[in-house]
Amino acid sequence: MINPCEEVDASEAPSAPSRIRLSVRGWLTRAFSFDAGLDDSRRQGIIESSLGHDQVLALNSRDLTVSSRTTAGQSVRTGDSIAKGSSHAYERWGLYQLVQQLGHPQVSIRLWDGFSIPPRQGESLATVKIHSHRALRQLVLKGDVAFGEEFAAGNIEVDGDLVDLLVEVYGSRARQRSFLGRVLKLLFRNRPRSNTLQGSRDHIHHHYDISNAFYKLWLDSEMQYTCAYFPEPDMSLEAAQQAKMDHICRKLQLKSGDRVVEAGCGWGSLARHMALHYGAKVTAWNISHEQVRYATERAKAEGYDDRVRYVEDDYRNASGEYDVFVSVGMLEHVGKQNYSALGSVVDTCLAADGRALIHTIGRNQPKLMNEWIEQRIFPGAYPPTLREMMDILEPNNFSVLDVENLRLHYARTLELWLARYDEASNEVVGMFDPVFTRAWRLYLCGSIAGFLHGSLQVFQVLFARGQDNTIPWSRQHQYLS
Repeated sequence: MINPCEEVDASEAPSAPSRIRLSVRGWLTRAFSFDAGLDDSRRQGIIESSLGHDQVLALNSRDLTVSSRTTAGQSVRTGDSIAKGSSHAYERWGLYQLVQQLGHPQVSIRLWDGFSIPPRQGESLATVKIHSHRALRQLVLKGDVAFGEEFAAGNIEVDGDLVDLLVEVYGSRARQRSFLGRVLKLLFRNRPRSNTLQGSRDHIHHHYDISNAFYKLWLDSEMQYTCAYFPEPDMSLEAAQQAKMDHICRKLQLKSGDRVVEAGCGWGSLARHMALHYGAKVTAWNISHEQVRYATERAKAEGYDDRVRYVEDDYRNASGEYDVFVSVGMLEHVGKQNYSALGSVVDTCLAADGRALIHTIGRNQPKLMNEWIEQRIFPGAYPPTLREMMDILEPNNFSVLDVENLRLHYARTLELWLARYDEASNEVVGMFDPVFTRAWRLYLCGSIAGFLHGSLQVFQVLFARGQDNTIPWSRQHQYLS
């Protein structure tokens, strides 16, 4: 969900010869590695050759750029001890380059010795405090990955509202892309991991099998970990999640006796809702062992296991004929290379007059998932554009009936999750540790910022077979209770 610094354009691909790339990477790492054997005079020479002597003198004049314009806030730090002594000219140069890469956002960035680069104009929305040489070096060289890692470790703190900071940075960085920033992205980027049958299972285990007790701390009572629907903005999280399920069922014109196949069922809430409130018979596929175990045990305990079957297997192995295909929050984990396989599954399973709906996080333009999120939170994740989603539908002659964007609904959902997460933060620390707790808070705040900024969207795409003439004449049924 998302972007401690910036997403990467999915169309970009390394084009420089690997030998040159490794050489430049080594030079940059050596120039900013404060324990790599370069003395201060040699570093000063490297920086002067890039900036010029006068600019280096200006960076050495620390008092000229110290700012006291900060926004007070709460923060916690564990990790590296705060560095002692003054920062050097090459470190300040690195900080200045970082600010340029970020597009000069309306925030302050402060080093351990008080050296600070304030906004060009106006009051600072927040202050990013960098506590160590290593944190600065990593941040300059590795951007979003380093911000996530160092923030989680407590080596970077934020005074002020983290969501406001991230929204501002997303916007400023989108407006200005520096040459150095592109070079560093090219040199240090990682490709998302592949969603093979085994890879997908490993990726889902990494995120969803952490602990059911952990998710219970901040999700709604039905354990729904996808965007809620707020027909009334002041609805509770529980009410909005129920409204989301009804909204989907009405779009699908679900009725008693319908056979439903669900791809990626989470903790089983939608399948349960369809069976108990609409009389459907549901088969739900999921490769998270913990989620399937939870959903199956609840179905048996509450007596609806004759109407809902939870299958611990990959969606690619789904079989049988169904009146409805539904997938909520799974497509992000599929990967573009598997869209044709997913389309084939829908084509094989859907009856001639069947209805289908896919609900997914997406984007307006193709971009890879934020690198830190992909590495630490959601391995193998990729949010598609609507055009990319057509690779599921077009080869099988499916007709799009309705598209709805719930972007602001997800921002609101995440805000309610974050409030509950913060209330339970001591329990999260007890379950895991402070580093995990800060990492997940960054993930939730970054996700809110992504939806508020518009770099993330939420699409609900309703579709049917191209030759189906039983489709509704209007959308009226979607909004009638």
